[in-house]
Amino acid sequence: MTKYTHYFYDHFRDLSFTVSSAKYMNMLVLFVIAFIGIFIIDLVIRTILRFISARIASSTKSNFDDLLISNRVPANTAHVPALYLAHESIPIVFYDFEFMHIILEKIVAIIAIVLGLWIVRSLLNTLKSYFKTLPRLKDKPIDSYIQVFMIFAWITGFLLAIVVITDLSLWNFLKGFGAVSAIILLIFKDTILGFVASIQVAINDMVRIGDWITFEKYGADGDVIEINLATVKVQNWDNTITTIPTYAMISDSFKNWRGMTNSDGRRIKRHMLIKQTSIKYLTNEDIERLKDIQILKGYLTNMQQKLDQYNTINNADKSLLINGRNLTNVGVFRKFIQTYLEQHSAINDEMLLMARQLQPTAQGIPIEIYCFSKDKRWENYEYVMSDLFDHFLAAVPYFDLEIFELPDNSTFKNFNNSAKS
Repeated sequence: MTKYTHYFYDHFRDLSFTVSSAKYMNMLVLFVIAFIGIFIIDLVIRTILRFISARIASSTKSNFDDLLISNRVPANTAHVPALYLAHESIPIVFYDFEFMHIILEKIVAIIAIVLGLWIVRSLLNTLKSYFKTLPRLKDKPIDSYIQVFMIFAWITGFLLAIVVITDLSLWNFLKGFGAVSAIILLIFKDTILGFVASIQVAINDMVRIGDWITFEKYGADGDVIEINLATVKVQNWDNTITTIPTYAMISDSFKNWRGMTNSDGRRIKRHMLIKQTSIKYLTNEDIERLKDIQILKGYLTNMQQKLDQYNTINNADKSLLINGRNLTNVGVFRKFIQTYLEQHSAINDEMLLMARQLQPTAQGIPIEIYCFSKDKRWENYEYVMSDLFDHFLAAVPYFDLEIFELPDNSTFKNFNNSAKS
């Protein structure tokens, strides 16, 4: 090694340079030669790798190698030989300068750590982009997984850099590192919470990309477009973006509509308020009139026969409608709704379907429609539900029923006019 380290030293001494000057000039010339040589080697290797990787990418059907190039994996890897040569040339160039020798070796070691992190990051970004192209992984929080690995890589790189700078062994450094762990936990509290939360969200499959979620606390109501270590991004139906801390997904309550989208129908659950004073028993004349409603004719004919038979057997006094068994207008109206829903092409009759009466309220008797539409798309779902209630609300007067409404100005004007007259 001495032969090369002092190759120019002897020439400078022959030119009457002092010992100190000859050493400095020798170091400077060797440094310039090493720098130019390393630069040329780095350039050549990068060019060769770029050419080879481009040829391979163009000749294969997989897009993985294209993603490797776009994320600069070959370009970053090409620096490794040059960095190795730089490390090997330091003892030669700075042979007479031990202090510089030690400092530069540490600098090169830290650069090597940083380069290793850049290569790891490029590989992880490539995997992230590739996994997102796979149909079975499109709804998985790939960003969170990649960020977790990247955090471990950065922590490892940071620890190695500290070890290089301080000349401590890794084990001794880790033992001393525990003393300041409480401070680090406090500083990186949100990151740690997000890290743990992202793992729990992924393992428990609580939310996926593409899920429709409703999170009232953060005003979110829309599709999940991104899940990463710190945040979950939701694109609301008005195209605004709501950012939710990842740890909020496990600490707070939110609604995930995935079960509905994966089911065979979307629930319709809405009621009408019927005036209690409009509810009555049906006379034979009322029943004959309602038989003109086609979907009720068979039901009314059958029920009329059964009720007449029951009342005859039990000698019911039908001079009062309350005696014996009778049909009511609200009961027949519920049967009308039930039958209409069962025959409607947009309603899934294989799922729960009913028209039921709820607890009476001060505003009237709620008649609730409970069923599931076949079409789960929001726009079509709303159309189906509106179409149903258009029909039912318009049908109410045919049963001598009335919908409850709060009085308005016209009601008071009519009342005043009748009072004056």
